[in-house]
Amino acid sequence: MINIKSFTFNPFSENTYVLHDESGEAVIIDPGCYDKEEFQELYNYIENNGLKPVKIINTHAHIDHVLGVAGLKRKYNIPFSLHKTDEPLLKAVKTYSSNYGFSQFDEPEIDSYLVEGDIVTFGNSSLKVIFVPGHAPGHVAFVNDEQHFVIAGDVLFRQSIGRTDLPGGDMKTLLNSIRTQLFTLADDYVVYAGHMQPTTIGFEKKNNPFLK
Repeated sequence: MINIKSFTFNPFSENTYVLHDESGEAVIIDPGCYDKEEFQELYNYIENNGLKPVKIINTHAHIDHVLGVAGLKRKYNIPFSLHKTDEPLLKAVKTYSSNYGFSQFDEPEIDSYLVEGDIVTFGNSSLKVIFVPGHAPGHVAFVNDEQHFVIAGDVLFRQSIGRTDLPGGDMKTLLNSIRTQLFTLADDYVVYAGHMQPTTIGFEKKNNPFLK
């Protein structure tokens, strides 16, 4: 069974996720930790639970989701994966990070590219990669059909959706991704978003004002 632990990091209040199962192996998703205290909070959770991180996977490459990638790669000597279409976004972060007060951004190397349909494995568990562009051109989400949840990044929020006014964003594309990729999941699937609290597919079908 997959255990999902969320952390809220950096001034953007970004949700970082650590997923692990009974094997002790773990994946880190969208690490947004930046200062020493945030890194230490993540380290403590991993150590206290006897976990072995095996990979970092990202839904997309906006600054608030990638601040901790390089540090965690070094700490645990693990690979980092991202959709290839988002690689230019990752490389752009260093050009504007200081504007947001992040003067020490450490650009990570991408070890492999995520592709729609990929199965990300750790321990006895797996996540299916789906392609959900619109907020970012290479945005993906991670679905687990056994436990009915999706790690959705900045695509769908509780009664809201991801912004589309950033480079590579497109409202029509985003709404199509939600309707064709997320809303085809059963209503009881829990959506763990990149910001704010979790929601469900069924709740958003009924209550999300952007998708009426």
